[in-house]
Amino acid sequence: MKRFSILLIPLAAAVATLLILFLTIPKAESRIHVVRDEGQNYKKSIHFVAVGDSLTEGVGDETKRGGYVPLVADALQQKYELTSIEKDNYGVSGERSDQILKRVKKDSDLRNSLASADIITMTVGGNDLFQAFQNNLTAKNAKQFDRSIKKYGKQVNDILTEMRDLNATAPIYIVGIYNPYYLNFPDIKAMQTVVDNWNSETKNLTKETQNCFFVPVNDLLYKGIATKDTEETSGSSSSEVKNNALYDEDNFHPNNLGYQLMATAIKDKIADTKDLWLIKESN
Repeated sequence: MKRFSILLIPLAAAVATLLILFLTIPKAESRIHVVRDEGQNYKKSIHFVAVGDSLTEGVGDETKRGGYVPLVADALQQKYELTSIEKDNYGVSGERSDQILKRVKKDSDLRNSLASADIITMTVGGNDLFQAFQNNLTAKNAKQFDRSIKKYGKQVNDILTEMRDLNATAPIYIVGIYNPYYLNFPDIKAMQTVVDNWNSETKNLTKETQNCFFVPVNDLLYKGIATKDTEETSGSSSSEVKNNALYDEDNFHPNNLGYQLMATAIKDKIADTKDLWLIKESN
């Protein structure tokens, strides 16, 4: 017992010393700092308006939530600690640029939403391209689609003009089109060239409109995501190769994975330009 007491006394003294040091020595500041710009007055609620075709409506999204729109909204709400995001989805499957333009001019609900939007996204062009292919079944080179591209460009320019008349400041993000047939018809170079030319026309239009941005998605979707299974399939002699980013029912629209890839690209572009929509206007 005496030996135990001899051991216990120095141990207790050591613990007491450590406790005194812990209470009296100033704590070192953490080297990890969260950088916040306290000078900026950030919005806590955002109005997000999505306009376009089936890719905005969310065809192929098996969750039935609405494709990329809720994915982008959820990501922005979490990233910027927003209290809420009001989402208006005006996607209509099958619509071409001329039909979207008509709605932007005539649909009062859509016009009111655009006027109050903080962020506007648009998917357009896929159905225009599909119609152009139907009208040029015997086309032998990509240049034979130039007239269709110019017609499409005029209509998209009119859409952007109409949107800017309704809302002078909200950034507009236009999503590019992709080639859903690439894996099954990789030798038809003209098809990919037409898609590239279509996207170039859209990109040029965004450069001519203030606070308007192009979001490319072809490279994300036209081959899908490479896996061991897809690599083995692509090396086979099968006439049909599966693109794992597209919806099984039509092999045209994105599936859940495809919409996630789209949403990430759109969210990143919106985040890169956050000062255009996140900061409150000064009084």
